[in-house]
Amino acid sequence: MEQKKTGSAEAGPKGSDGPEADCSVTDQAGPGGPVLDPALNTIPRNVASVHLIAVCGTAMGALAAVLREKGICVTGSDANVYPPMSTFLAGKKIPVTEGFSADNPAYGPDLVVIGNAVRRDNPEVATVARKRIPYCSMPQAVNRFLVEDRKAVVVTGTHGKTTTSAMIAWLLFEGGMDPSFLIGGILGNFHSNYRTGSGGWAVLEGDEYDTAFFDKKAKFFHYPPNTAVVTSVEFDHADIFDNLAHIRTAFDEYLSGMDPGARLIAFDGDETVRGLVAGRNVHIEMYGMDGTAMWQIGKHWPDFPYNGFEVIRDGRLFGRFRMKMPGAHNRWNALAAVALAAGAGLPVDDIRRGLETFSGIRRRQEIRGVKNGVLVLDDFAHHPSAVKHTVAAVREFYPDAGLFAVFEPRTNTSMRSVFQSVYPGCFSGADTICIRKPPLLDKIPKDKRFSSQQLVEDLADRGADAHFFRDTEGIISFIAGRARPGDVVLVMSNGGFDNIHERLLTAL
Repeated sequence: MEQKKTGSAEAGPKGSDGPEADCSVTDQAGPGGPVLDPALNTIPRNVASVHLIAVCGTAMGALAAVLREKGICVTGSDANVYPPMSTFLAGKKIPVTEGFSADNPAYGPDLVVIGNAVRRDNPEVATVARKRIPYCSMPQAVNRFLVEDRKAVVVTGTHGKTTTSAMIAWLLFEGGMDPSFLIGGILGNFHSNYRTGSGGWAVLEGDEYDTAFFDKKAKFFHYPPNTAVVTSVEFDHADIFDNLAHIRTAFDEYLSGMDPGARLIAFDGDETVRGLVAGRNVHIEMYGMDGTAMWQIGKHWPDFPYNGFEVIRDGRLFGRFRMKMPGAHNRWNALAAVALAAGAGLPVDDIRRGLETFSGIRRRQEIRGVKNGVLVLDDFAHHPSAVKHTVAAVREFYPDAGLFAVFEPRTNTSMRSVFQSVYPGCFSGADTICIRKPPLLDKIPKDKRFSSQQLVEDLADRGADAHFFRDTEGIISFIAGRARPGDVVLVMSNGGFDNIHERLLTAL
């Protein structure tokens, strides 16, 4: 769960319409600053007070709430503090200072949590170093204060982490197991991205992004799993990984550290995943596409507004299920969740009820509104594979609609030319395609920049009705003039996209 560069409130855990992440961070280490004593990178046995630097990110805000609910005195600071995160933290009685200052942690908390958006030259880091205050990263704190002695379910992978972990959390909750969780999206059933339960399970989204400026390893290394789920492994996060082999190394090291008694649930439709899990000394359950997999999708059928499907276990029908999440990729996400829930001891009927009542995750095919018969959807898709599966899923749910696919390349990977030749094949099924110029392109070296104009030209060469736009206003005006009752507008971006959803609904 990447944090905002400034830890902005757009990423709030409750009521947020903004992104979970803004992948525009390019130099988290910072140009220089104090050297923190590695011996102080520890969490004291007894913690009564904690200060969080960059508290307004998704995971940091949730962590602050978890700490407060445990009776710990919590303070925080961030560069930008505004709703919904400011109101969320205020509601939790957590004082937050706007702006970073050496004075903020000077009161001497027992522990300082340093967010991964914080640079080495942050003035509060200088105070931590000077006063020799124990410090840790966000995932270290999550493992200590949320996981504790619970069984950790860690969902990892390039795609599907948020949806799969959210499904698992809801299935366990509906099954009476009262899990704790911290996930990178807002769960509709809880209106939150975190929960401290009384049960023996903790569900975590295991991010492969780096931990902090003082710890460049992936966040998931701080979450030893009782059960690990691997949904996919593709090249992403081009700002910190060189290539697929580099990412594969991180996953390989993580899986190699699993306890021999642990459980590994892995997607067989990904060649890299298959190679990573082969021969592991853990209990392996494959799911997905291969006829030899333990868990498979059998027949599937549209049952609007439901996505209906069969689950096959060991060649036999396990059960028939339906959910309000469209697409083949969500059937695979659900299959992983079913496998986990069954292994946790939930009966089929409980799993069936859980999937049917799962209300989704904010920014995953989320309906933002309908105006004059035009439906506007919001989705977090930005990686080529995510864009491809999302467009296909929406087309499957709305087969007769005129489909507008609107895409904003915004992440450190999508703004680079690394996938320039891949994106043209990802919009099949859309009737009209609108591509925005990347809004943060100046953060990318000129010789590595993605070209939205080139993507539109390549799409046109394939016969697609594709259009390039320099700004969001142009897209809104274009769609408002062309959309007709019964059409669907799918907006894809990992950012707020200039509040395009509400503005488009107003224009319609």
